[in-house]
Amino acid sequence: MQCFGAEYPVSGERTARQREWRPQIYRKCTDPTWLFVYFLFWTGWVFIMGYSVAAGATGRLLFGYDSFGNMCGKKNSPVEGAPLSGQDMTLKKHVFFMNSCNLDVKDVKLSSTVLCISSCPEEQLDTLEEVQLFANNNGSFLCVYSLNSINYTQNPDAESLCPRLPVPPSGIMSGRDTILGLCILALALSLAMIFTFQFITVLLSHIFIALVVLGLLFVCGVLWWLYYDYTNDLSTELDTERENMKCLLGFAIVSTVITAVLLVLIFVLRKRKELAVELLQVTNKAIRSSPFLLLQPLWTFAILVFFWVLWVAVLLSLGTAGAAQVIEGGQVEYKPLSGIRYMWWYHLIGLVWTSEFILACQQMTIAGAVVTCYFNRNKNDPPDHPILSSLSILFCYHQGTVVKGSFLITVVRIPRTVLMYMCNTLKEKQRSAWSRCTFRCCFCCFWCLDKCLCHLNQNAYTTTAINGTDFCTSARDALKLLSRNPSHFTSVNCFGEFVIFLGKVLVVCFTVFGGLMAFNYNRALQVWAIPLLLVAFFAYLVAHSFLSVFETVLDALFLCFAVDLETNDGSSGKPYFMDQESLSFLRRINKRSDTKAQRDKNSLRSEEGTELRPMCDRRS
Repeated sequence: MQCFGAEYPVSGERTARQREWRPQIYRKCTDPTWLFVYFLFWTGWVFIMGYSVAAGATGRLLFGYDSFGNMCGKKNSPVEGAPLSGQDMTLKKHVFFMNSCNLDVKDVKLSSTVLCISSCPEEQLDTLEEVQLFANNNGSFLCVYSLNSINYTQNPDAESLCPRLPVPPSGIMSGRDTILGLCILALALSLAMIFTFQFITVLLSHIFIALVVLGLLFVCGVLWWLYYDYTNDLSTELDTERENMKCLLGFAIVSTVITAVLLVLIFVLRKRKELAVELLQVTNKAIRSSPFLLLQPLWTFAILVFFWVLWVAVLLSLGTAGAAQVIEGGQVEYKPLSGIRYMWWYHLIGLVWTSEFILACQQMTIAGAVVTCYFNRNKNDPPDHPILSSLSILFCYHQGTVVKGSFLITVVRIPRTVLMYMCNTLKEKQRSAWSRCTFRCCFCCFWCLDKCLCHLNQNAYTTTAINGTDFCTSARDALKLLSRNPSHFTSVNCFGEFVIFLGKVLVVCFTVFGGLMAFNYNRALQVWAIPLLLVAFFAYLVAHSFLSVFETVLDALFLCFAVDLETNDGSSGKPYFMDQESLSFLRRINKRSDTKAQRDKNSLRSEEGTELRPMCDRRS
């Protein structure tokens, strides 16, 4: 091996024992037991879905209901012991929260009183007189049903029977056009990132990183400026404005910390930028051999959205599966039936496991397509339909492997969810510094384990696509192979993934900036902090869905390079599968590493000589 012999010594004894890394023509089903376990899990889940439909109140789920047992938009039957139940709400189709600006959640229930009304206010109502005028003009009564609109300003108990003043406009629906526009902006920016990475060069990478830095600094500056503007605005008297101000402070602090960390990482890794650009160019060449890989996130995202909508519908149906119970004040609440809470946890496990299974199927499909194209001797005659071939191999042979890998992620994610729930439950209680530190350390440990498992799973899926082995065997073989791989290859690969992550950050930065401008200069939406957070999450989700193709291809190529270097030496008898461009790239990485090692060696010798000179002078 002329170029990499120093890093990859191959002895006759090891050659006799090592696995033959080649795509298998004849395969067998891997991890079938796990596929059967997953089938049993889904059987139980289908039962829960059927139970939610049978026991849940679909009408309350679709139309909404008030705090007195009435379904909005329907004629209702009275509930015994609830004097305000059984009303005709045919013309009252809207749900109104009397304390919409402060929806406290206690024991998984909203503390605000809920009413059915005929129309929502489109302008802010500051006094009870304005609430009364709105009721007389629109026939929409915002106070409890037992209080006549004539007595809104005369009844001494009106403050407790009417909504908390001031009453904001009609809520998030007033800003739906802005939110929809920001989501479309995030999608357009994600597509622009794909186009940028397809034609990335060294100059373009400098411009790209400069835009990321400027975007981070600009968003931080705008957040702090808006917070300063809110704190010095004497008209900030509404609870909604105070909530926006608190959220702005939180956004500003978090964005400043993230910006500082990313700037430090960019500075530390700046010297590997050119090699990372070359690595992305090699990745783009692999994608161009199968361009439909870029469309994989579309069907994956569509399947995930369909599954999430189904999951939320079942969750809400489970939440409405209960018996009516009259509580203090004549209000009606629905007590969950026995066993519902256990169904909720089962439902949560199903959410994580199935979501990870869908994402893992995408990863293995992409890895299989890359492997098929890479291990092809005739580069001028690429294989036909590598994506369809990879999909057929996945569904015929390796679904059990994907199930097992996604289950490992679920085992780590669920304890993290439990820790978050416990922290939120004990948030208002007195907790010692030791307990808080313990919770945070455990959460960080599970987060690190989650990231390590995700990387392990990706390499295991690629190995399964090559050798057709089960999950544990594939993970072990991949770890053994990568442990013999030079560390400088790994560092270049990590920086390539870091550049892709910066693309996601850029999408989020521009989307958040657009949201800040839109929500602050168009005040139709009073409580905009939460919608902005949801838009930022959606922007990252879309960017991750599209750019994850580059990450998966990059990891799969990295493992293919390692396999190629492990099993071949570039001779006529054992030529490399990689093309000349990829081989030249790996040689440059190797040469650069050798140069750095020699420089460090000479520097160490120079330091040793400097320390010895004073001793020689002293003897003279």
